[in-house]
Amino acid sequence: MYFRRQKTLVMHRFFRSFGFAFNGLRHAVKTQLNFRLHLLSAAAVVALGVYTGLSSLEWVCISLCIGLVMVLELLNTALEIMVDLVSPDYHPKAGLIKDIAAAAVLMAAIVALVVALFIFVPKFCS
Repeated sequence: MYFRRQKTLVMHRFFRSFGFAFNGLRHAVKTQLNFRLHLLSAAAVVALGVYTGLSSLEWVCISLCIGLVMVLELLNTALEIMVDLVSPDYHPKAGLIKDIAAAAVLMAAIVALVVALFIFVPKFCS
């Protein structure tokens, strides 16, 4: 009986954690213009992929790039919120932390663009 109750409690906590994750995702979609732009770009790339008939390997590459950019954008958002919490007044190092986190997203977006160019340009040039 005790084991069954513990198992139920663990499963309840597990599923509740998904709710917290979706709350974070909802917050990013509602408040972060860059996240919405990344979502729009991802949708456009997926539509282009369907149109051009990407191979399985190409889909894997595109999916990994989309995921990387989205994850880094979410981490950047979380870092910005945390920096604002611990340093509400302007501080040069707080600004630098935000800039570096944004640079990580930028680098991932550039890599994603390069991968997309390698995949899509030959499809339209042949």
